Amino acid sequence: MKNLLTSTILLLALLLPALATAADIEVDGIYYNINRINATATVTFGNNEYKGSVTIPATVTHDGTTYAVTTIGELAFSRCIYLTDINIPNSVTDIGYGAFSRCKSLTEISIPNSVTTIDDAAFSECSFLTTISIPNSVTTIGDMAFSGTGWYSNQPDGLVYAGLVAYKYKGTMPPGTSITLKEGTLSISDYAFADCTGLTGIVIPNSVTYIGDWTFASCESLTSMDIPKSVTKIGEDAFYDTPWFNNQPDGLVYAGTVAYQYKGTMPSGTNITLRNGTTSITGDAFRYCTGLTSIVIPNSVTDIGAGAFAHCTDLTSVNIPNSVTVIRGDTFVFCSGLTSIVIPNSVDSIAGEAFSGCTGLTSIVIPNSVTRIDRKAFDWCSGLTSIVVESGNPRYDSPNDCNAIIETASNTLIAGCKNTIIPNSVTKIGDYAFDGRTGLTSIVIPNSVTAIGFMAFKGCSGLSSIDIPNSVTKIGTHAFGNCTGLTSIVIPNSITEIGDNTFSGCSGLTSIVIPNSVTRIGQQAFGGCTGLSSIVIPNSVTRIDFKAFDWCTGLSDVYSYIADPLRVSNGYDDPCYWWYLYDGDYSGRTLHVLQGMTGAYQADERWYPYFGQIVEDIFLGDVNRDLEVNIADVNAAIDIILGGNDDTIAADVNGDGEINIADINALIDIILSGTPN
Repeated sequence: MKNLLTSTILLLALLLPALATAADIEVDGIYYNINRINATATVTFGNNEYKGSVTIPATVTHDGTTYAVTTIGELAFSRCIYLTDINIPNSVTDIGYGAFSRCKSLTEISIPNSVTTIDDAAFSECSFLTTISIPNSVTTIGDMAFSGTGWYSNQPDGLVYAGLVAYKYKGTMPPGTSITLKEGTLSISDYAFADCTGLTGIVIPNSVTYIGDWTFASCESLTSMDIPKSVTKIGEDAFYDTPWFNNQPDGLVYAGTVAYQYKGTMPSGTNITLRNGTTSITGDAFRYCTGLTSIVIPNSVTDIGAGAFAHCTDLTSVNIPNSVTVIRGDTFVFCSGLTSIVIPNSVDSIAGEAFSGCTGLTSIVIPNSVTRIDRKAFDWCSGLTSIVVESGNPRYDSPNDCNAIIETASNTLIAGCKNTIIPNSVTKIGDYAFDGRTGLTSIVIPNSVTAIGFMAFKGCSGLSSIDIPNSVTKIGTHAFGNCTGLTSIVIPNSITEIGDNTFSGCSGLTSIVIPNSVTRIGQQAFGGCTGLSSIVIPNSVTRIDFKAFDWCTGLSDVYSYIADPLRVSNGYDDPCYWWYLYDGDYSGRTLHVLQGMTGAYQADERWYPYFGQIVEDIFLGDVNRDLEVNIADVNAAIDIILGGNDDTIAADVNGDGEINIADINALIDIILSGTPN
């Protein structure tokens, strides 16, 4: 069952150790992420575990600005086993996913009447938490919010209420059970009656506004129910595998005023107009309805659920009404037929992957009402040619018609297209910024950029070359992964690490020179670069991770300037398989090493078995690589110092990672001694 799988995933997630946080500030021992636009703060976790009694203030001041503390964030206090007491201010409205999960020393908690939402697993596995005060202000409670608490364990079998929320049916329901919810009940939690096979009927009062995800899933005896007009939102698969849903005729099924789910196979060329008075569209309502070509959504709709139109590949026309404030994740994912979309001024948030894979989308305008755009919101929108942020937006900008979305506070480019011109003000190319932009053929990265984010250019198959300036000090993992058209790239001396999968799948690359600033080559950094024929590795490299050059089937020559191969670590992986080929044929590969180093490489099983032969043809001081060391090499080294040549590895004669007059002196010493080795 899907509900059992979801619960298991939630538990497993809570068992994992917390990752390092990116907290914005720390004040009096409490960590926060701050929203400068709305002047609000979210409590998060930090480097030090919360212990003892903690009092969260209603406001926090930083750099002269006062922020209202409105949220206890995801996993904020999770696994703080020495936290004994928590005081939550009346300013908090949301207690996030797993916020207090596994806080084994908590025994009681009073939730203030400002709180409206308690998310999934918020207090899960707080085994000694026996007393919980839940106010009537709480309107929604997520799955497993109180699972494994002493409070829940002490509840009698039957329907357990948490404040005015019908939280969970506990125990085994007898066959033929009919339930009437209490008057004043505000909502029914996720999975509240899931798998209650004895449930035959339920009376829902007019006070209920929300029915959660999978609430009645697999209630195999539930044949009828009356959903009042007060219910304005229903979660995904709330009635999955119930007779009530199974007996509905094919077509769009309504649950009260909610467009719940399209049942059956939709005919090609279907146009749908939702009823006037429809209040919401449930998540996944039209998922995989490939026959849907257009839909008219009335202004009465205030919420469109996540994935509502996912994979509607023939959808060419949809209106988002001014009543909608959030475009949720996956809402239009892989709607490849959409060529344009109007985002109304009512929208303030666009979630991750909201438009991911909309390959036909050519232009997007971000209204000035939008103050949050999550990562991957426009991932794999390969047809985008125009991106505009309306003037007056408090958080984002697209200056000088740059065809990109820039987060102004951080100067981060968060989304671009094939016509993007990166402004000189940008300091970071964000995660997924150009992910899947197959139409991108060239891009100029200005000297203002210091970092290239995770998967920033992944899948840009049309990109043939790129010049990374020396200002860039960090390139994220997968940054250029699967850029199959990339034939050349210059890695600047400012880079110290080539991260995991950074160039994996770049099958068009034919050669690569790793600069002598690099100390680490990450896992599968060049994995699957099938066209790569030669690699130059400097002496600065001290660590090469698992399968760094895995499946480089065209590799014929590796030039290693490493003077002591045994000092190179392979991270935590053994065997490391740096040069592995699945067919095991390495006869066509040559390892080029410094004079006198053959024995050292032959003794190292991480190198020798993966090359057909080892050749000592690298001479210390042979800057121009003509197999001689003479005055021509001095001139070549001078050219490098003056900026006339980017190939600096051979010029680092003294091996200190820098090219300067000291290398010229070392080179002259070699020439005068007559011993180039």
